Amino acid sequence: MIALDIGVAFGRVLRQKRQESGLTQEQLALEADVQRNYVSLIERGVNQPTIAVLFKLANALKCSPSTLIRLVEEELG
Repeated sequence: MIALDIGVAFGRVLRQKRQESGLTQEQLALEADVQRNYVSLIERGVNQPTIAVLFKLANALKCSPSTLIRLVEEELG
């Protein structure tokens, strides 16, 4: 199923960017003003972020939302 693949790919990208930034899930959640368990669910591909949350996460990671999307596209191959 394509939606699952996209969710998993976004989760991988988010985890990689978070780790590169030296942030824990809790720190990222605090910076992005979302629940820590939500970050975990996104990283595991269980949940997919809304556009608003995508922008919050990108801001917290000091990158653009389009960068995250481009990385997901690359992840999907």
